[in-house]
Amino acid sequence: MAISICFSLLLIFLSQFPSSQAEPFIGVNYGQVADNLPPPSETAKLLQTTSIQKVRLYGADPAIIKALAGTGVGIVIGAANGDLPSLAADPNAASQWISTNVLPFYPASKIILITVGNEVLLSTDPNLANQLLPAMQNVQKALEAASLGGKIKVSTVHAMSVLGVSEPPSSGSFASGYQAGLKGVLQFLSDTGSPFAVNPYPFFAYQSDPRPETLAFCLFQPNAGRPDHNTGITYMNMFDAQVDAVHSALKSMGFEKVEIVVAETGWASRGDPNEVGPSVDNAKAYNGNLIAHLRSMVGTPLMPGKSVDTYIFALYDENLKTGPSSERAFGLFKTDHSMAYDVGLAKSSSGSSSSNSSSQTPSGKVTSTGWCVPKKGATDEQLQSSIDWACGQGIDCGPIQPGGACFEPNNVASHAAFAMNMYFQKSPKRNTDCDFSQTATITSQNPSYNSCVYPGGGGGGAGSAGVMNKYVNSDKLESKKNGAVEPKVYSSLSFLLIIMSLILHVYVMGQ
Repeated sequence: MAISICFSLLLIFLSQFPSSQAEPFIGVNYGQVADNLPPPSETAKLLQTTSIQKVRLYGADPAIIKALAGTGVGIVIGAANGDLPSLAADPNAASQWISTNVLPFYPASKIILITVGNEVLLSTDPNLANQLLPAMQNVQKALEAASLGGKIKVSTVHAMSVLGVSEPPSSGSFASGYQAGLKGVLQFLSDTGSPFAVNPYPFFAYQSDPRPETLAFCLFQPNAGRPDHNTGITYMNMFDAQVDAVHSALKSMGFEKVEIVVAETGWASRGDPNEVGPSVDNAKAYNGNLIAHLRSMVGTPLMPGKSVDTYIFALYDENLKTGPSSERAFGLFKTDHSMAYDVGLAKSSSGSSSSNSSSQTPSGKVTSTGWCVPKKGATDEQLQSSIDWACGQGIDCGPIQPGGACFEPNNVASHAAFAMNMYFQKSPKRNTDCDFSQTATITSQNPSYNSCVYPGGGGGGAGSAGVMNKYVNSDKLESKKNGAVEPKVYSSLSFLLIIMSLILHVYVMGQ
């Protein structure tokens, strides 16, 4: 009995820590408007070589759903806009839809969400918007009748244009023309614990404002930031600004607690000559830095400490899509399974999936006479932006992921020091390579500490007591984004181990 109690306590404790192998917040859209896609079975194998944990389908292709059985990959399936009239009018149609598209595959295929319609509110058919909520309700009732209520969520996907105001983020609100229709949908999501799914695209934001400073802001690159004068927050990237604008819009209608899911976001790798923004370098920068940002678990300024579930668009290019060339160029992978460009999704290269990078001390050849570290006075927002950017440039940021040699102390300044220096050591070592929008400087004091060794400057080794003291000054406290301080979890672990030891001792003595 005592052993069982101890084991249960240990499982409860360990459940509070993110698995080094799991990144449940990273998903991908699997579009099928193409005639050259590999078989679903091959795609399932490809996904298992990556840290992608979720896949969104725009329909409910049985071959794909079946191919993903047993992989543990979460699956989002969709009811098409054309299905809404029947789903809304006839509960039996909804039951039949569930019987056809869910019951033959679940739970072997891990279906987690059904999206009823896609960007329905933008439809030119006014009846479709009126049919949205009844269709969602009937699908929910069909799930409940099949004893799947709560196990599989029901939602719908919205374009960012449902917002009438998005800047500054704290003033985000839904366009007045959509508010009446959204009220019922939001109440449904709140009642069922389902997410509000939305498609933020910094790519399109840049196309509407093609200035260099806008590009850096959209690509998570070092920039001056954009202040929200209502909150005093300076936003360092467009993704956070857009997501927080959605959060504010939900809050303005009384649904602050409804979770947000990013159903689509991405960047085109090529386009027509008259298109602004598409390029391999920009696509790699956006998607790579977005993934690094999600892995940091910093969240957004208004929703800190948790990464929003994000589905990147898209798994493959779709060669039959209409419109400008960029519409056919969002793929992360080529149809021969090779990467279109490397954004760190391969398990062997992912910071949180690598068997080595997250647990080993960083190493590197001594190539310079100094180390790159943050300047005094740099804000957490600026430093987090530098972390996202640097980790998106191909450096190994595994050591500052949970379990890594440099993860503790778990604060932005410490992690930024590591990321800045790793980028600097891999660069030509010009002074401009340690600039980070004037938030970094080169120091002659070795910032290494404990088992965390910083390459460069004449030899790594144990840290001198100089520059890192301001980062490693409280191993027992963690600075939170709002300035509060909370105890580190290691005290909880020690307490749990003591309790387990006492229970085992009593058990043994009683035998």
